[in-house]
Amino acid sequence: MSHSDDERLVALEARLARDDPRFAEALRAGRPAPPREYRRTGAWWLLLTAMAVLITGVVLPDGLLIATGLVLAGIAVQLLDPHRARPERRLPPYF
Repeated sequence: MSHSDDERLVALEARLARDDPRFAEALRAGRPAPPREYRRTGAWWLLLTAMAVLITGVVLPDGLLIATGLVLAGIAVQLLDPHRARPERRLPPYF
């Protein structure tokens, strides 16, 4: 490999380690873990909780529980979207 290729690989490794340290460490150990984009366990739990709250609100006619279940379901579905934009990491401005 040429020197510029080595520099690109080192830069790529550093960026990967900064963006998703768990994934980078798993690659180093030889046991790859799914990248952060595919780890959605928390979103599935939130969706399950939202459905439980929503069903409870329908069974016990309670508008507040129904509204809470719908809002939580909307948040969970947004978290499950594979194409959602990742927020940029910005440094705080210095005044």
